[in-house]
Amino acid sequence: MAESLFLPQTADRRLVYDSLIPQIAALIDGEPDLIANLANISAALKEAFGFFWVGFYIKKENQLVLGPFQGPIACTRIAFDKGVCGAAYTRRETILVPDVEQFPGHIACSSASKSEVVVPVFDRAGTVRMVLDVDSDQLNDFSDVDVQHLERIAALITDLHYTAE
Repeated sequence: MAESLFLPQTADRRLVYDSLIPQIAALIDGEPDLIANLANISAALKEAFGFFWVGFYIKKENQLVLGPFQGPIACTRIAFDKGVCGAAYTRRETILVPDVEQFPGHIACSSASKSEVVVPVFDRAGTVRMVLDVDSDQLNDFSDVDVQHLERIAALITDLHYTAE
């Protein structure tokens, strides 16, 4: 695939995701390097939606460690019992937070982050290997449309052939 995205000019996120996901699938198809794929997925999501921050935290030993991302500098390490990322990892479920100030234990890597959605990424054995973290500088910026489509993107990562850690 060419290193360009072709996206519909619309504010309808469902239509943008429906166009973007097959392009992400084509972009990562056949590329065995996990970091390269995560970097391109982060860049594609950032380009498509202009989110404040998009990236991955990868399980390493007993914590989540910053992986490829797009946006301002971020927290480097997150304990499994801290913040939205840690909660999504531990609960093994997507967490949508309309107002991060209302989430108990939220980690403020940036005061500009106002809402967040975090999706666990599983390996083929069903183990959480990382989380996809998307932040917005607007309150209540995410909906079930984002959850549904970001989970589809996480499933693309699950299907990759790679050696974790």
